[in-house]
Amino acid sequence: KNGNGRYYSKSLWDREMSKYKELVEQRRAMGELDHPDSQIVNLKNVSHIIKEYWWDGDEVMGKIEILPTPSGQILKELVKSGVTVGVSSRGMGSLKEMNEGTLEVQDDFELLCWDFVSTPSNPGSWMTPLHEGLTKTVSQYSKANEIIREILCAHGNCPIF
Repeated sequence: KNGNGRYYSKSLWDREMSKYKELVEQRRAMGELDHPDSQIVNLKNVSHIIKEYWWDGDEVMGKIEILPTPSGQILKELVKSGVTVGVSSRGMGSLKEMNEGTLEVQDDFELLCWDFVSTPSNPGSWMTPLHEGLTKTVSQYSKANEIIREILCAHGNCPIF
């Protein structure tokens, strides 16, 4: 049961994760920054793509690639600044009341994507960035930029602003 009072069966998640595998393989497993009120992943708001995912006990884990889109740049800067962002599934389907305060997600549920949000409904659904990979990439680009600037500006006339 998540923070929204919804209960998802393991068999439902198994089925949806198996179907989602095709989207991952086709590089179509995109998500947005925040949950929109839509059943469609809007390309102009895409921030990331799912590279791979797996089960770790009863938890779904995954790796993402932050895309160089406007929303992706916001996500990248949030992560670089140390902001902890949540991960939340977006899907559609019907609910049935199990007992007071708990709604069971029914078999017509379809997983649409995984979005980044400020407050996920599932406790513990937070992105853990691989800081060393991000830091390594940033420092490699910084070093390359320093070398290019040094070469271009060596004779006192620097065309770089």
